[in-house]
Amino acid sequence: MPHTPRPTPRRSVELPPTHNTLICVALPGLAVSTEQGQLDGRGLEGFYRAGRRVLSRCQVRVAGREPLAVQARMTGADRARFVGTVRVSPDWGPDPDLVVERTRHADGTERITLRSVSWRPLRLPVEVALGTDLADLGAIAASGAGPELPATVHDSGLRWSGATGNSTVTADPPPADALASAGLLRWEFELPPGGTASVELRVRPDGAGPVRAVGHGATSPLASARAAGDDPRVQALLRTSVEDLQALLLRDPSHPSDTHVAAGAPWRCGLAPAESLTAARMTLPLGTRLAAGTLRTLARSQLPRPGAQFGMIPGPRRDAGAHLPPGCTGTEATLLFPVLLAEARRWGLPEQETQELLPAAERCLTWLRTTVGDGTYLRDPHPRGPVRCETQAHAHRAALLGADLLDAFGRPGGVELRQWAQELRTVFRADFWIGDLGGGRPAAARLPDGRLVPHLGATAAHLLDTGLLGGGEYAPGLLDKARAEQLARLLGSPAMDSGWGLRGLGAKEPGFSPFGHRSGAVRVQETAIAVAGLAAGGYDKEATSLLRGALAAAEAFEHRLPEMYAGEQRTDGSAPLPHPAACRPAATAAAAGVLLLTTLAGIRPDAPAGTVTLRPVRSAPLGEIGLTGLRIAGAPFSVRVGRLGVAMVEEAAAGLQLGV
Repeated sequence: MPHTPRPTPRRSVELPPTHNTLICVALPGLAVSTEQGQLDGRGLEGFYRAGRRVLSRCQVRVAGREPLAVQARMTGADRARFVGTVRVSPDWGPDPDLVVERTRHADGTERITLRSVSWRPLRLPVEVALGTDLADLGAIAASGAGPELPATVHDSGLRWSGATGNSTVTADPPPADALASAGLLRWEFELPPGGTASVELRVRPDGAGPVRAVGHGATSPLASARAAGDDPRVQALLRTSVEDLQALLLRDPSHPSDTHVAAGAPWRCGLAPAESLTAARMTLPLGTRLAAGTLRTLARSQLPRPGAQFGMIPGPRRDAGAHLPPGCTGTEATLLFPVLLAEARRWGLPEQETQELLPAAERCLTWLRTTVGDGTYLRDPHPRGPVRCETQAHAHRAALLGADLLDAFGRPGGVELRQWAQELRTVFRADFWIGDLGGGRPAAARLPDGRLVPHLGATAAHLLDTGLLGGGEYAPGLLDKARAEQLARLLGSPAMDSGWGLRGLGAKEPGFSPFGHRSGAVRVQETAIAVAGLAAGGYDKEATSLLRGALAAAEAFEHRLPEMYAGEQRTDGSAPLPHPAACRPAATAAAAGVLLLTTLAGIRPDAPAGTVTLRPVRSAPLGEIGLTGLRIAGAPFSVRVGRLGVAMVEEAAAGLQLGV
């Protein structure tokens, strides 16, 4: 086995842990809290607007005491509820006299409600201590909280100003007293037995109104689909996945009608091209509006100048684990662009919108052919970079779906793309397969000197993701049938299937770490891609095991899947271990929840032909499941898969015919 040196470690910021925090999201608003409910100004805690912390400290005291935290939970993607109790008079026994409930929203509001559970009247002085450093999220991640700024009394609350901006907290009802020097607001309430009193705080940068979340109401590009069936977890997973995606939606500032999803909170609340395209592709069953907005936004970012990078969509470099140098997400995004456009058309993106985006897709395909040049493989863009297995899978799929798209609109280039894809299949099957007594495996990469990187990881699942063509058929893949079957066995083996999902690197591979975010941790996106590819190929056993593992992990994470978690082996009574630096919510993880469930029905639409084909997972691993409120050709689509694995359309666009 050839030795592949580990790349030189890159210096990086040690991110504060987020695995035990509650993150309310309605971009550009965030609220980050611990389970205690009090915001004490340490770590990441606080209210944020557009990446800046507008309030870092919000501490409640009632009758001189901090409430005892008894419960904290998310009640939606954008809000959390904290419950505490207070014993006003300890001499009267162990029972609390007061329940303090705090409802915190990502839009910058917090409602504090006092409810008496005492048999006697209560006179309650209430204090709320407030403060902020107006720090940028990146600065907080790098060096921690900054010094608090001095406050001034402002209207019915307090105000802070600094070099980076300003912030105001207003209270309703207004406080009886406000002390700027201590950052303190005070009230006094008298509660009869069973009585209640409330205070609402509103945190805003000066001149800013409330957060207008893109995903709320009719403005959301995502259909509010529902799932129901024998397994009650499917309902919660789909609901939470859609809510998280809606919370991560952003508008293109220069074109407000175009929306895309941010990569994840709290670390990546901006546009990440590859992740945004991947999430839009996984959520095509919820409609094509997100795909269209994402494609239009990224088309405007394409490199316009003639040259080697003409047509490329820029993207940052991404760590590739222990055995390969960082990869270029711009390459992945450029190859995903024509794929998403082609598949969105199959799901019902109107022909006019498709045609308007076609020139940008052509530029992506031109970049592909130019970069390949006289060779066959698509190499990394940096000098002497490796030929990565998953990059060839992305490029092959882009060529075939891109050719299909060009042919549909009478554009040239389809023949050449198909010829190149055929050549790639031929050489890939000869160059990228490592034979052994166990049946062999695909190489992770080919080095410039011809050596193969033999390590088996989750990126091999991209070989099974070939892309949807017309008539409900998938494009051919880089592997032949025998080797696809072998890959299915490998992905379903205990070395790769952790019981919670697909490991990023096999447990027996050198460099494996269950917490390595590219070398052993479970990444939900890749698990969902593997499940969908395995199911499409008819490998129900392996697909079912990975699906059930991911669903069990989702339940452990209260159905809000993080982007990754540890690849520890599942045992009786165990739970998946969180990764302390994972985004949660994360766009690709939430979108993976949609893909995992819709894969069960095997929906393969061809809106231009007016047909939809259903190829459900025949083993019906979750029993009966019904999916309602999906979208095909812009109209509601509902499907039910019975316990015998037979699918039936219950609602569809007029004229949409069931294919064979």
